[in-house]
Amino acid sequence: MKGKLGWRAILVLAVLVASVVYLVPSISGNLPLWWSNVLPKDKVQLGLDLQGGMHLILEVESEKAVETQLGIFADDIKRALREERVWIAGDKVQTSAGAMELVLKNEEDIEKLKEFLEKNYPEFSIEETRKDDSGVVVTLAMSADEQKRIRQFATSQALETIRNRVDQFGVSEPDIRPQGEDRLLIQLPGISDTDRALKLIGKTALLEFKLVDDMGDLPAAEKGDVPPGDELLYEVRENRETGRVTKTPVLVERRSLLTGQYVSDARVQIDNQFNEPYVTLKFNAKGARLFERVTGENVKRRLAIILDGVVNSAPVIQEKIPGGTARITGNFTMEEARDLAIVLRAGALPAPVKVLEERTVGPSLGKDSIRKGFISMIVGGLVVILVMAVYYQIGGLIADAALLLNIVLIMAALAAFGATLTLPGMAGIILTIGMAVDANVLIFERIREETRLGKTPRAAVEAGFGRALVTIIDSNVTTLIAALVLFQFGTGPVKGFAVTLSIGIVASVFTAVFVSRLVFDYLLLRVRVKRIPV
Repeated sequence: MKGKLGWRAILVLAVLVASVVYLVPSISGNLPLWWSNVLPKDKVQLGLDLQGGMHLILEVESEKAVETQLGIFADDIKRALREERVWIAGDKVQTSAGAMELVLKNEEDIEKLKEFLEKNYPEFSIEETRKDDSGVVVTLAMSADEQKRIRQFATSQALETIRNRVDQFGVSEPDIRPQGEDRLLIQLPGISDTDRALKLIGKTALLEFKLVDDMGDLPAAEKGDVPPGDELLYEVRENRETGRVTKTPVLVERRSLLTGQYVSDARVQIDNQFNEPYVTLKFNAKGARLFERVTGENVKRRLAIILDGVVNSAPVIQEKIPGGTARITGNFTMEEARDLAIVLRAGALPAPVKVLEERTVGPSLGKDSIRKGFISMIVGGLVVILVMAVYYQIGGLIADAALLLNIVLIMAALAAFGATLTLPGMAGIILTIGMAVDANVLIFERIREETRLGKTPRAAVEAGFGRALVTIIDSNVTTLIAALVLFQFGTGPVKGFAVTLSIGIVASVFTAVFVSRLVFDYLLLRVRVKRIPV
């Protein structure tokens, strides 16, 4: 027993030292460099309710994703039908509300169209046909299952894209999850610049490269007479000193030659001549080949770089550009350039998002919660310590020491596992303080019974711990199972409560049974006390 006593003491000491090491970053704000390189440096993360931050509920406009996909289908179907020698009147296929209209020149092509759809596009069916002056107008309807699949994909893709952006923005412990079919819940603890975060999250970031139609009639386009195959966009500039915004119209070809889906990396660089930040783009292998071909075939023409429908710049292509790199310049601040690089790396949202709910939790509310929670812990802890010391004397003091160690272990475990401490989590710690001494009360009452039966202090202690152990394990295992269920199926505050309660249960069993027994054995075997008042 004496030999085992040494190993048990080493184990407890090792746990204590490890706990202190994990707690030091949370206590001290100035760690030496060698500490950060060798030892843990993560602090106990505070939740949104304790350190303040941003709470958002976004709605993914998934119908826009259906419309976009419908337009892509329309272009593909039109091109494929022409290869099948099915002639379509006009350059444009009308799309709306999950359906598209195309005009066949010949009525006998309807059967060809039906066979073509069954073979290549089973998600479409002919809903209506009618004749007018231009030919036979055929309405193709997209199936409800396909529309549902596109909406679900848009929501899940938006979730992943926003998560990538937030991760690269540097927010620790964000809470991002779907809520319903097309809504996203986003909680960003510690965010103070909410406008910047909102712009970063809500930017669609659809990057396109389109040729400028310099031969088109720009004045006529501004009056609404846009040439077929073109669209009128604007290059927007803001004077930072005066705040004046200027819009320059640019007539571009509707067809995108290259999009942001081929961007593999985006970085911020500083222009040595003007000392201004700009963003460099690096395309993947396929994008590099496309960019080289586009620039090679259109030397001396202007290529517009368009982000979310706004022309960023439209430089003249001087020569073929190999290597797959491009740059986006503009009157950027460093923060704007950095955020633009983040959204380009993370990719475009499949559909715009709309802010349904925006709340900012101030840090003053968090400080007040921490203060009140800390006072509750102190008052509750002192009452428990006092009652245990008065009622169980030396045994009570041993239980009190185990209780303090229990709190240290909980906080260290939160830092080690990277868990977030929330206000309900603090309630879980306070509940654990009350539960932690329950095991010692059971043990001490058993020891008292054994002592009254005339057993020696060592035999009474051994019997007390042995008989109470089964009851302690039973009660704590059932509570632990309940806490794990809360963690698995709970959300937000409920999960925070389950985390601290789970850690607290494991720590309290270790301290109340293992550590307390070690102290009792040390006093009886090494110090050789004749009696321990319990």
